Amino acid sequence: MMRQAGRYLPEYQTVRAEAGSFLKLCFTPALAAEVTVQPVRRFGFDAAILFSDILVIPYALGQMVDFVAGEGPRLDPVKDAAGLAMLLDEVDQSRLAPIYDTVARVKAVLAPDVTLIGFCGAPWTVATYMVAGRGTPDQAPARLFAYRAPELFGRLIDRLVDGSVDYLVRQLEAGADAVQIFDTWSGVLPSEEFDRWCVAPTERIVAGVRSRISTARIIGFPRGAGLGLPRYAARVAVDAVGLDWMVDKVFARDHVQRRKPVQGNLDPLALLAGGAALDRAVDEVLAVFGGGPLIFNLGHGILPETPIDHVERMIARVRR
Repeated sequence: MMRQAGRYLPEYQTVRAEAGSFLKLCFTPALAAEVTVQPVRRFGFDAAILFSDILVIPYALGQMVDFVAGEGPRLDPVKDAAGLAMLLDEVDQSRLAPIYDTVARVKAVLAPDVTLIGFCGAPWTVATYMVAGRGTPDQAPARLFAYRAPELFGRLIDRLVDGSVDYLVRQLEAGADAVQIFDTWSGVLPSEEFDRWCVAPTERIVAGVRSRISTARIIGFPRGAGLGLPRYAARVAVDAVGLDWMVDKVFARDHVQRRKPVQGNLDPLALLAGGAALDRAVDEVLAVFGGGPLIFNLGHGILPETPIDHVERMIARVRR
């Protein structure tokens, strides 16, 4: 379940308080490993999802990254050529080493039948935060950058592609069974820009990882892609495609699931609502996608205020 380690769990809150800051939690292997396995321990999930963040790559490229309580990430914006020049040419692996340690620690304690999933942010989504210095409603700063200076923006994307390949390969070498590429903001782009900044860079990441680990299992999640999903599934050689809760299920079944497995796509608000609404939503996902290869999951991250008993109810209904 996306973001399955997090603020909805009291045991997570305890470890988070011990860490003192979000980034310290991400980069302290003993603590990050603990919160990674907490949901598996509590709910018996089929997979553990590495506890980290998509913005560790900008941090490893030398950009200032911080997380402000109640407000989210803050970065020194990359607004122009001078900002790009301030970044390292390649990721500083010493900054990412604690994450690989976390992967190894988690793999060592998981049961053999529990999958460990690592991840990274897709270049477009990571770039939106790097350019704006924070999340914005429609990520307009990065969109404007890409329109006004496509060659310069492409250089930023290239750096993120290269860094992401190394990052995912090292996670797989440390023990991850599969990795997922999150393109949370792909849905804000028109069709041509989606192909240029979302599909093509993710294609390159998958090819780069597979050139070094041919058996790598990779999931792609282009949130908000809508009608672009079939093109993504056709061009990007991922093993499965994540679906958000907004996509028409029958369309996704007919045009994506018939090509490759899908992951998703329960609305996180249905999980928050609970009760009969949750039951209906779970049943609809299973009814539409149950005839083909499906990883049951949320259509995005679990909301912090979600009651634990709703998660238990969801799992019981899926597994009945």
